[in-house]
Amino acid sequence: MTRASMDYEQAGELKIGQVGIANLRIRTLDVDQLIREMRERVERAPKLFGRAAVIVDFGGLTRLPDADTARALIDGLRGAGVIPVALAYGTRETETLSEQLGLPLLAKFRAQYEPVATSAPAPSRAAPEPAPAKAPVAPVAKTAETKPGLVQKTPVRSGQQLYAENRDLTVLSTVGAGAEVISDGSIHIYGPLRGRALAGARGNADARIFCREFHAELVAIAGHYKVMEEVPKELRGKAVQIWLDQDQLKIVAQD
Repeated sequence: MTRASMDYEQAGELKIGQVGIANLRIRTLDVDQLIREMRERVERAPKLFGRAAVIVDFGGLTRLPDADTARALIDGLRGAGVIPVALAYGTRETETLSEQLGLPLLAKFRAQYEPVATSAPAPSRAAPEPAPAKAPVAPVAKTAETKPGLVQKTPVRSGQQLYAENRDLTVLSTVGAGAEVISDGSIHIYGPLRGRALAGARGNADARIFCREFHAELVAIAGHYKVMEEVPKELRGKAVQIWLDQDQLKIVAQD
């Protein structure tokens, strides 16, 4: 079984917001594991996650950590290569913790955390947490053998993350709002793109994104991204092609 097909529990679930800020919802208060997971994310996609602004969200825990534990986590995340900038709003206790840590409290930023719909049966869990994303392995040399493209035949639904390691990704159906599709190569979407599409995740500036119906929350190639608010209205709902030109993300309608 390859690592891409393995199922495992992540201690923290990372989501990219529509303003380029990541929301890290803590699911298991294991500081060492959380730091290790974040370091791996930065290593496999440095242009996306290196020095990324991160909001730490303790809303997935039954009890808040004490100030010393939370401070150790914040310091560890900085050491892993990201920049914690705030806590996500929760309770009065969260506000007190934010004051102790010297971090602002953001009340309006919320990522969606919905159960992942997959073709395989999900393992039973005590709490209705989202299914973990499949984690890509560490970066490999460019001389590594190219894999056949990954083809996704069913919709990628809200809360689901799909990753094509060292290959292109083709989605034959819809990428729903709140869903993420990530590829080290190019991405081809034959249905509506309503979520997020990130191509060239390991820095491949030659990667491209093609989609039949463009409504994306966010698109990125090799770390350069645009959100829907930055896209001309005349391109919305159109078939488009997206690529990098001298570090500028270009989006044009297909003839």
